[in-house]
Amino acid sequence: MSLTRNHATADDLVQDTIVKAWSNFDKFNVGTDLRAWLFTILRNTFFSLRRKVSREVADPDGLHVGRLSVLPEHDGKLAMREFMKAFDQLSAEHREVLILVGANGYSYEEAAKMMGVATGTAKSRASRARAQLCTLMGMTSPSGNPVMSEPVALAVVNRSTFAVA
Repeated sequence: MSLTRNHATADDLVQDTIVKAWSNFDKFNVGTDLRAWLFTILRNTFFSLRRKVSREVADPDGLHVGRLSVLPEHDGKLAMREFMKAFDQLSAEHREVLILVGANGYSYEEAAKMMGVATGTAKSRASRARAQLCTLMGMTSPSGNPVMSEPVALAVVNRSTFAVA
């Protein structure tokens, strides 16, 4: 209490001291003053915590931490690699319609004109292509419906005939 002036911090300091002393008990010299050894550990722990606290910035709302965090890149890269592997397995017609409608954002009518087919054919190809892509990526349940738990799945079946729940 004389060091911290706070009951909770003093309790934490004592617990840290006991843990450090217990884990380093082999370094204690038998015949020396145990209380002095424990107080030295306590004092060094206290000053280490003070130095640490002086470098920390108060952020009770988590605003600073939210700006400092970076999402891992590997998840997106792995998902993209999995998508490209499945996309390459689609037929040329299915890849074409997904690129026109899904990636480039053309309407079914515009995509149909570019492919030289009827609008219904473009819609049918896009639906079949998305369903096959979901199957290839393992995004279907045993009943054959797409699994919507992942953002990638939502993007794949976006604008498809599947109902997104």
